[in-house]
Amino acid sequence: MPNYAYTIRDATGSVIPGTSEAENEDILRRRLTEQGFSVVEVKQIKSTQKKIGGYGGIKKNELSIMCRQFSTMIDAGVNLVRCLNVLSEQATSPKLKAILTDVQNEVEGGQTLTRALEKYPTVFDRLFIGLVNAGEIGGALEESLQRLSQFLESDVALRRKVKSAMTYPVLILGFAGLVVMGLMTFVLPKFMTLFTDLGIKDLPAPTAILKGTSEFLMTKWYFAIVIVVGFVVAIKLLMKTKAGRRLIDKVKLRAPVFGKLNHKVALARFARTLATLLASGVAILQAMETVAGTVSNDIISDALLEARARIREGDRIAEPLAKSKLFPPMVVQMISIGEESGSLDPMLSKVADFYEDEVDAALESLTSAIEPVLIVTLGGVVGFIVIAMFLPLIAVIQNLSGGS
Repeated sequence: MPNYAYTIRDATGSVIPGTSEAENEDILRRRLTEQGFSVVEVKQIKSTQKKIGGYGGIKKNELSIMCRQFSTMIDAGVNLVRCLNVLSEQATSPKLKAILTDVQNEVEGGQTLTRALEKYPTVFDRLFIGLVNAGEIGGALEESLQRLSQFLESDVALRRKVKSAMTYPVLILGFAGLVVMGLMTFVLPKFMTLFTDLGIKDLPAPTAILKGTSEFLMTKWYFAIVIVVGFVVAIKLLMKTKAGRRLIDKVKLRAPVFGKLNHKVALARFARTLATLLASGVAILQAMETVAGTVSNDIISDALLEARARIREGDRIAEPLAKSKLFPPMVVQMISIGEESGSLDPMLSKVADFYEDEVDAALESLTSAIEPVLIVTLGGVVGFIVIAMFLPLIAVIQNLSGGS
């Protein structure tokens, strides 16, 4: 997690410097403001901790297996250092093995498990750290690790379903692109040579369009590469700004067809994450801040942080969520019932189950709808190219038939 140096003023006007860790600058500013301070300046400072290199590439299912094994050993009475030693020996990933060995050394040196794991923020996110910390403080580390394992398994399964559903359309689009490129760069030029040999000068409009496109791809292909690279770079630069991330996240939620799917995925992750944190004994304010940092959508994240501020002032969770208009009435009602009955985390788990089922149904419907659309589109594009290539020949044959 990034570390920031800040300067604030208290109610008396005194200037107070300090440092703190936070998900990002906006969250730290909001946190300090909620505490009654006036923020003068916030700057990110470089960490003096050990660099983690490429450790961020560890898969979530590896972490899930590690958590399950960790929980089992803790529950069996194995001491923490011995657990870490066994886990590092059993790890199949060299990167995870190196991290666990370092964490073991830190714990042996007197460091808490939470602090040792915080050295690797790209591997162990705020949710992971928060649950481990809650387990250490509450003396129920094995339960926290078990819940963490279940959460990671659910998250991996959800991501796998979305990825699997998108694989077929991407493959079809890729194949269509290769077919079109092949026709435009190899087949069409040969037809153009044939038209020239036959003395055809006035090409039909569709054929002329294809000819111009083919010549562009063959002689000025680098412009196409520049456009694509420029677009990708622009998106990445946009994602580095708060306004840019909000714009893209807003598009994700409002995009035709995929917008509803993205919204359901975000709601499922919100409910599952918050339920897991609350069940592990994490305080509601800390849990809401953690969820806001892990929901992967700035629009929903801002709504959660606003709700957190309202909860701090004494409001219930459901009320500010309802006012944001981002949480459906069913979700708000379930949360409200959970608050009133004192069973918020089970209610959130039911919400997560419901939306994960909704995502499954949406993906199945989307896949079924996309298949015929892609086939018709591919057939239409290829058919247009073929017809456009043969139109001049048809005109020549008609002229010959008329002349005879």
